[in-house]
Amino acid sequence: MTTLVKTVLESVGRHIKPILVGIAAITLVYFIGFFWYLTEIPDTNVSAPISADAIVVLTGGPERIDSGVTLLGAGTGKRLLISGVHPEVTRDALKELVGGDAALFDCCVDMDWRAESTIGNAAETAAWAEKNSFTSLIVVTSAYHLPRSLRELAHTMPEATLIGHPVFHDGVHLNDWWLYPGTTRLLISEYSKFLLTLVRLGRIDEA
Repeated sequence: MTTLVKTVLESVGRHIKPILVGIAAITLVYFIGFFWYLTEIPDTNVSAPISADAIVVLTGGPERIDSGVTLLGAGTGKRLLISGVHPEVTRDALKELVGGDAALFDCCVDMDWRAESTIGNAAETAAWAEKNSFTSLIVVTSAYHLPRSLRELAHTMPEATLIGHPVFHDGVHLNDWWLYPGTTRLLISEYSKFLLTLVRLGRIDEA
């Protein structure tokens, strides 16, 4: 091996080593953060929410809407906002899907078709709460989505009291997630979005 080749290899090695160390450090921090995120997800022993001015459901499955309507029927809030309804779903179709007390749905349920993301949910919820002078909300969404949702809502409604109400899905195995590839992929995806939210809101130090 010529002196020139040795010099080049040594130079490349000096530059690559710090890069590899940096990648390893970032990966380690990422996975440590993942296990911290898991502790932020409520478990199935969470107690029933106390009453609030109103309830907001962040759509993503019928179980969330069912839970929100049940809370409304139990009197834990005066009104219910279903945020992020698909544009093709009409109010009548959703009412039929949910079932239950049609009169309660007609009088006390509002729907938002504009939000297309959790950021949009937070913006629409804040506008709805301000319009109705609500200062406390029960936030209904999937348990794994709740950490990110509460931070987005807290950013848009810093003075409001937010009470998370987690929804648990039969197909999402939070307790033994490592045994289920589908749940593992879901949690890693949501964790990545959660990290981006913390960075965007500048809330890593507060988390």
